[in-house]
Amino acid sequence: MGTLASLISALASGEATAALQRARMTAILYGLAGIFVLCGVGFLVGAAYIWLAARYGPLATSLGFGVGFLVLAAIILVIHKLTAGRRARRRARRRKADMTAVGITAALALLPALAKSKGGLGALLAPAVALAAYAIYRENVKRGPDDPDSGNVS
Repeated sequence: MGTLASLISALASGEATAALQRARMTAILYGLAGIFVLCGVGFLVGAAYIWLAARYGPLATSLGFGVGFLVLAAIILVIHKLTAGRRARRRARRRKADMTAVGITAALALLPALAKSKGGLGALLAPAVALAAYAIYRENVKRGPDDPDSGNVS
């Protein structure tokens, strides 16, 4: 039973590590976007100063830089939002695989105890038959375009 506990502990710590990595990446991207926003505001303030002071060529340059940094910040945030769905689907598939591995490990750990028990053979055969029937059913069901298991990744 200690092996099962260590496996569950490793899974939980792996999930925590993945969550920490996602939070760190999001913080880095928002920090980068914030820096570009601050640069844009700085150039816009500089442009207002130049406009009020001289009303010559540096105004267009400062306004261009200000708008450019703001556009860069918007592009970073839009790209992050657009890729968030793909990353969430990838995490869900990984989580499903991890939970399947935990279930198989737990079943294999309980197998000797069930085999030795009074109704062990029946306790082992009934879920195995149900699992085989479900696998056959899933294999023969027609998949539609909205089915998440159809393999169509958008």
